[in-house]
Amino acid sequence: MNRALPAAVLLAAVALTGCAATDADERPHVVVTTNILGDVTEQIVGSAATVTTLMKPNADPHSFGISAREAATLQSADLVVSSGFGLEEGIEQHLESAADAGAPRFVATDHIDPVAYTGDASGPDPHFWTDPERMIDVVRALEDALGSAGIEVSADDYIGELERLDADMAAAFAAIPAEHRALVTNHHVFGYLADRYGFELIGAVIPGGSTLASPSASDLEDLATAIE
Repeated sequence: MNRALPAAVLLAAVALTGCAATDADERPHVVVTTNILGDVTEQIVGSAATVTTLMKPNADPHSFGISAREAATLQSADLVVSSGFGLEEGIEQHLESAADAGAPRFVATDHIDPVAYTGDASGPDPHFWTDPERMIDVVRALEDALGSAGIEVSADDYIGELERLDADMAAAFAAIPAEHRALVTNHHVFGYLADRYGFELIGAVIPGGSTLASPSASDLEDLATAIE
């Protein structure tokens, strides 16, 4: 008799049981658009709900898209979490369809004091996460939205981390004289950090508010002049 066979059968049964348990997960389901908010949501939620993040690591939030299956997942979610202010322009139609289908929606930028883009960009800047203080406002509002979706969590520990981060950043930037706090970046992404810690934004390599744009020779010449 092959004694290895019963063991193999037992392992297969355990594996199938594990799959069934996963498939039968009855916890609330939160779907998040970007991996930045996805990480925040996972930290707050813990094991109280399952969290699906649509944007893969290293993807560009301005250009990423989703599959038909992921679009259907949005519509069945207990809560859909997105950034707003046009950051997820490639999937906005799917977010609106999910809301029309009855999926509760949390838009982070509904809960912050916005900063306008500088220079050649226009409209409100969606990159609020570079300011820990505004992130605290978002986290508190997300905690309330999760509670309304039946997911009771406490964000106090995470907010404490953000408060410590804000203090550390303020102390570090205080070492830079105010007249020297001039900032040049590759993309218009640090407007909220500049607003929070007293930096002047000189310009960005990529014009406009989207990474889909590309700089012209005259754009780069203007930026070089501004830097000088």
